Order: sequence, then C-alpha cells, then structure tokens
Amino acid sequence: MSNLLVHSSQGIPVHFIKENQLSEWLEENAPQAKNITLATRQKTQKTLLIPDVQSGDIQAVLSLVDSLDDMWLAGDLPAQLPQGTYQLQGDDAFVEQAALGYLLGAYTFDAYKKASAPSAKLAIESETMLKKLQDQADAIYLVRDLVNTPAADMMPQHMAEICTEMAAQFGAQFTQIVGDELLEHNYPTIHMVGRASENKPRLLDLSWGDEHAPRLTLVGKGVCFDSGGLDLKPASGMRNMKKDMGGAAHVLGLAHMIMAAGLPVRLRVLIPAVENAVSRNAFRPGDVIQTRKGLTVEIDNTDAEGRLVLCDALAEAQADEPDLLIDFATLTGACRIALGTELPGFYCTDQEVANGMIAQGNALQDPIWQLPLFDQYKALFKSDVADMANCGSTPFGGSITAALYLKEFVEPEQTPWVHFDVMAWNIRALPGRPVGGEGLGLRATFAYLEQRYAS
Repeated sequence: MSNLLVHSSQGIPVHFIKENQLSEWLEENAPQAKNITLATRQKTQKTLLIPDVQSGDIQAVLSLVDSLDDMWLAGDLPAQLPQGTYQLQGDDAFVEQAALGYLLGAYTFDAYKKASAPSAKLAIESETMLKKLQDQADAIYLVRDLVNTPAADMMPQHMAEICTEMAAQFGAQFTQIVGDELLEHNYPTIHMVGRASENKPRLLDLSWGDEHAPRLTLVGKGVCFDSGGLDLKPASGMRNMKKDMGGAAHVLGLAHMIMAAGLPVRLRVLIPAVENAVSRNAFRPGDVIQTRKGLTVEIDNTDAEGRLVLCDALAEAQADEPDLLIDFATLTGACRIALGTELPGFYCTDQEVANGMIAQGNALQDPIWQLPLFDQYKALFKSDVADMANCGSTPFGGSITAALYLKEFVEPEQTPWVHFDVMAWNIRALPGRPVGGEGLGLRATFAYLEQRYAS
C-alpha cells in the first residue's frame, strides 16, 4: 500500500466537481480542451482525463460527483487512472479523507491469485498526513487480509504468528497459552470449544506501552472456522465461516493503529483463538461448563460458541481493571437482520463513551449504531441446571441476549465496556470497499481513543 503514496507537492491535479459544473469548469480552466472533452465523453463516464492539446499529456483529472461530502469520492479512481502521480485538490481535511478512500479502493487480495495492482500514485505534501494515511490503510488492509485468508491458512497457530510479527514490529510483548495448558490456567470454555480440532485452541495475549499509562484492553473473537459443532451449520451457513475470526482481525487492526500512533496507553490484546470442529470429543448440547469467572453455563447450542470463548477472555481482561474494555466479535446473525451488513451494532455500559464513539463515527463517515442492553431479556437465557444457558430460549432479540450474556463476565461498575457485533464482510462492492473482508467501526473507535487518551 505504501508505494501508492509519494511525499511530494507535485502531481497531476484531480478535481472533484458536480456534473452540472463541468462545462463551466472547462471554460475557465481548460478552454482549449473543452470541445474535445465534451465531444468524446461517454454519457455515463464519471472520470475525465483532460489532455494538454499540444503535448497530449494529461493536464488534469475531473471526477464528476453528486456530493462533495462523501469520503468515498476517490474510492473507484485506482482502477480508472493510468500510471502517473496525482494530487487530490481541496483543503487538508478533504484531501485526507478522499485519499484514504482512494487507498482503501486500491486494495486487492492477491495471496492466491494474480491481480493487477493499481499503478497511479498519490502525492501527499504533508508528512504528518502521509504517515497517518499509511498507518490507517495498513491497519484496514491487515483486517481485510486476515478475514479473506482461507481457514486452512488462518488457524489459531497462524494467528499466533501474526501476533508475533506485530510484537516484533512495534516492540510489544506476546505470550500464548496453548491446548491443555488452557485447563491448567483456568480457561475452560476456550478449551472446550476448541478441543475437537487438531489445530489446538489458544489464548493469545499481546501487551504494549508504558505500564503506568491508562490500561486499554481489546478482546477479539478468534473462531478461525465455525462448523457449528455438533449443532452443525447448513452448507450455506458454513460457506463464509473463515470470517468468524473477524473480531480478532478487528482488534489486531485497531492495535496496529494504536501502536503506530504511539497512543499513551498500556495496551493489552486478548484473542481466544479456536476452531469449532466436529470430532468424538466435541462439546455437546446439554453439557455444563464452569467458566473462568466461576459461573456455570449450560450448552443449549454448540453454534453459539463465540460468546463461550469470549467469556473467559473477558473475565481475564477484567482482572486488570482496565480504564476501558472493548471487544469485537462476529457474534450474531440477529444483528445483521436488524442493521444489515454495513452498519455495525455496538453495546456500551457508559453512555458518555457511547456518545463519543458515535460522534466520531458520524464525523468520519464510519457510522456505528448503539443497541440497548435491555436487562429484561436476561431471563431468556435462564437454565434449570446451571447459572445460565449459552443462548436465549427464543431467536428474538438474539444480538441483545448475546450481549447480555457477555455482560455477566465484565464489571461495568469498575470498567466501561464496549461490545461490537460486526459482519466483517462486504457482500457488495462499493467505492473503496470491495467484496470480502472489511474493518467496520475501526476508524470511529480509534478516533475516540485518540481523543480520550492523546488530547
């Protein structure tokens, strides 16, 4: 990605204008090219290369838009611009936002298939802006790459390798608890969900920053593939379950942003990484497990495994009494039914934190939507034989009941807690957002953290 940015004040100018302003702009800025541009333009063409009539070189690029307020204005340009160095026109805030849209539109996943990489570079005059763009795009590329990678190549051990590389890159510390060691260290639900797979379950633990700084802990669901367990998913439901570690990918992407920016926090990242497989030792409906916190849980459905691995990790996270605790998970289809695939839902025990995150999301065109922790629904996961069941007795309100289950394992009186229920996947191509793995709500969350800790 970094080779798409050039630290320079020179480049072919790219202007964003409304279509009804085209003729006027050409008359004022390129009168010699006006007639040929208007005569050769295709009716639906939105990107126009304005030639120098004498040399034939590109004099300018016009991008015809409906609104100048959309950060994704340049999202399709990487596939439309010929080789060269270009400079987006506008004030700094506009250029930064549009340039990020450009970089995200230039993403390709080419680990298994050759793909044509964009050859058009962007000139960025400000070194500070250039670094910020690189860091944010690198983080979102990381999320996309992790989610897009087939499960055979993104099992718990592979996620551990990614954490090892990140620790080396940023000077962090990384440890992991693997296989039966999870039982020795009292992480029973992580072990239970992952024990049927030959890819050993593990708890990944990355720490970075000044030990005396405010403690920020991120937890990500790392179910590297979800068959549903003995409550087996249908083929259609299993097809894209390589993305069920999307929560882990999100917290690694967010951690990348935090460490690259040097936020003054003591960061901890916890990822319970498992494969929910089927074997003779797979956990069963009706089993009862005692969690790390001591609460007993009856397994109503083995396909509600994400909350099981998260509950032990959240209990561990809470032990440090962090200043703020955030988790990301591809947790429920119910959230997708409620909000669709492109708007991530989140829950929060501190309304001031929630308001701050929403405001940042709206400002950055990275919207997030708060859903209610409606305590009345706690009765829906009541169990006759254990403290609670792992899912509700009805499919209604499924995202809320899942969040309420997780809330049992945190201490909101001590620590504000934020829980994201995300899709982590684009089901349709939009400017800057190709089909496949996606980071949702990351820019909003990082901007809030930057405001909370760096201002």
